[in-house]
Order: sequence, then C-alpha cells, then structure tokens
Amino acid sequence: MITLIKNGEVYAPDYLGKQDILLVHNKIGFIQEHIEIPSSFVPIEVIDATDKKVIPGLIDGHVHIIGGGGEGSFKTRTPEIQLTDATLAGITTLVGVIGTDGTTRTMASLIAKARGLEEEGITCFVQTGSYQVPVRTLTGKIEDDILLIDKIIGSGEIAISDHRSSQPTFDEMAKIASASRIGGMLSGKAGIVNVHVGDSYDHLQLIEAVAEQTEIPLTQFWPTHINRNQHLFDAGIVYAKKGGYVDFTTSSIPNVKRNEVKCSTGLKQMLEEGVDIAQITFTSDGQGSLPMFDANGQFKGLQVGKVTSLFTEVRDAVLQEKLPLSTALKVATENPAKILKLEQKGTITEGKDADIVLLNKSDLSINTVIALGKVMVRDGQAIVKGTFEQ
Repeated sequence: MITLIKNGEVYAPDYLGKQDILLVHNKIGFIQEHIEIPSSFVPIEVIDATDKKVIPGLIDGHVHIIGGGGEGSFKTRTPEIQLTDATLAGITTLVGVIGTDGTTRTMASLIAKARGLEEEGITCFVQTGSYQVPVRTLTGKIEDDILLIDKIIGSGEIAISDHRSSQPTFDEMAKIASASRIGGMLSGKAGIVNVHVGDSYDHLQLIEAVAEQTEIPLTQFWPTHINRNQHLFDAGIVYAKKGGYVDFTTSSIPNVKRNEVKCSTGLKQMLEEGVDIAQITFTSDGQGSLPMFDANGQFKGLQVGKVTSLFTEVRDAVLQEKLPLSTALKVATENPAKILKLEQKGTITEGKDADIVLLNKSDLSINTVIALGKVMVRDGQAIVKGTFEQ
C-alpha cells in the first residue's frame, strides 16, 4: 500500500511549506518538495492536496471508549464510541479511560474495546483504573499492568477535588504516582497519572503536595478538566508555571452556565500568561457523561461528551482567537504524543506512523483522514466504517 500526497501545505505541526509526502504501508516514507509519480507496475494512490493543509492525525488522550456515566442511575450509562466518531473528527489515536463507574466498566472491557478499534483501523491505548482509590487494575498492581499489558500506558483517571472521588490521601496518591512511574520506567512507557480535577477549591493541592514532599516530579501527573471553571483555570496557570502539564476538556454543555473557560480562549490566555505551549493539551472527554449537579451535589441531568469537540476547539483557536495553526495543532498532536511517550505519533516525520489529515484551506474543515496509511475519510465522508456501522 503506497500513497502519494502531492501539493499540500504541510504543518508537521511546525510549518514546512508545500511538500509531497510518500506513505509506504503504515509509515511516512519520504517528505520532499517534489516526488515524481513512478511509472511502474506498482499501484500507487495519488491524493491531490492542492488547496489543502496537511496536518498530523489528532490524538485524543481522554476518551470513555466503552462509555461512561451512570451518575443518574443505570439508564444514564453512556454508549461506546464507534470508529467513525473518531475518524470523521480527524482523530487517529485514542487513549481510553474509565471514569466514575469502576464497577460495571472494567479494565478487561476497556482493553477489549481498544483492541477492537485497532482491528478497525485506528490506534488505541488505555489507562488503568478509574476515579476510585484503591485503583482497580487488571493484574492487581498498577506497575504490573503498565509493564505487562501493551495497551496500558499509565493510570487514571484518578479523581481529586470532587464529591465523586474516593477522597485519596497524600500517601495514596504518592503510591499511585510511584507505581505508575516505576511501571513506566521498566516498560519504556510514560507511566503518566491522569488526574480528574473537580470543582472544589482544593484544586491541584494534593498532587502539588506529592511533588513538593517526595522525589516524584510534577510532570508525573496530567490533570484534566482544568477549564471547568474560572477559579480552577486560574490555579492551573500557577500550576503550569511551576512546570506541570495542564489538560483542557473540549466537551461542554451548551447553554448551561457552568463558568467554564472555552478551550480556544483559555489556550490564548495561558500563552499570554507565559505558559509554555508544550505544557498544554486538549482532550475531548468523549463518550463521558457531562452531568449537572445542584449546590447540594444532587444530580440534575446530563449530556454526552463528543470527540468532535477536539478539532472544533483547535479550529476555533485559529479562526476566532487568531493563533497560528502550527501553535493550535500542538495541543492535540505533538504535545500529547510527547507527554504520553507515543513516539510514533504526533508529527509528520519520516519513519513515523502514517496518520495524516487534510484540511480544506478555505475554512479548515476536515476533508481527508488517513490512519496508519489507510484512507478512512475522503471528501468529508467516511469510506471505512466500524463493524456495527455498516
């Protein structure tokens, strides 16, 4: 399977100008200003990328691939993700997590779904655990899960500062971070701890204390939902200036006043505050529940997170906030790839996985999506569908 992408304006995510890209099977073979179409018997698919911007496939590092929720009883369990939910959104790599429900949503199911998505054509990894502490793992130990199970790259999402969390102590969080770090070191994986941060004014204090009072670096944690309200966002700026990573959640509930900070707006604000772009990521929280609670913590209703929100916010950062495309792309490509140590992902580089998205130059809408060298979306339409989408 050989594919030649010609005449595209390439953002790798750094701007490379007009380049041709030759994909060989599932890898990026060559990137050159001009690549001749060989006149041979070897079949080559040529994609004309004239008037297109060519970008890396997006990485969504926080998705409830087997569904989430249940916070309003059994009928509110959210559905699993389907292949085209991701591909039509320009996403070629997913990281699956379990959220509030660590009882009926299990690690075995999470890994099975990840393998199913890979059989259908995209890349998928998972984190071990859920909101709850002690962490419910596959093998019985966090470090064993990370070391022995190829799909498991870290732990989480562990909940803090939230009425739904297990209220982990300093010692419990330090041990989770230590086990994740050791598992990552021994396996060559990131061993990151994905941390759900709730509405409490405790903010990020627990993980800051672990970093300050132990030898575990702040970068062992990857706190998400940092834009859920203004006071947490402000704390996130301080946290990032200390050297920590911060993750924005792109899914939100429209027309509901939750004092959220819109991701594209928040990205511009953090950059203006002097936060390094390399410390910021976007994830969708796709297929997760977006619950609403009253002042007493009583459930009032919910919606479902959408992975489509990931590229929407990247696009808004360019079209509405006037950030350079090369900058906005990093929060959903290069940055998560580095933080999660997904070394074959995140940039358009010779030898890396052939995950490519073509955007229409006029409005930055998604035109073509290629995952591991295979065209999944053409002219904005899914040409490869999941097993139960036929």
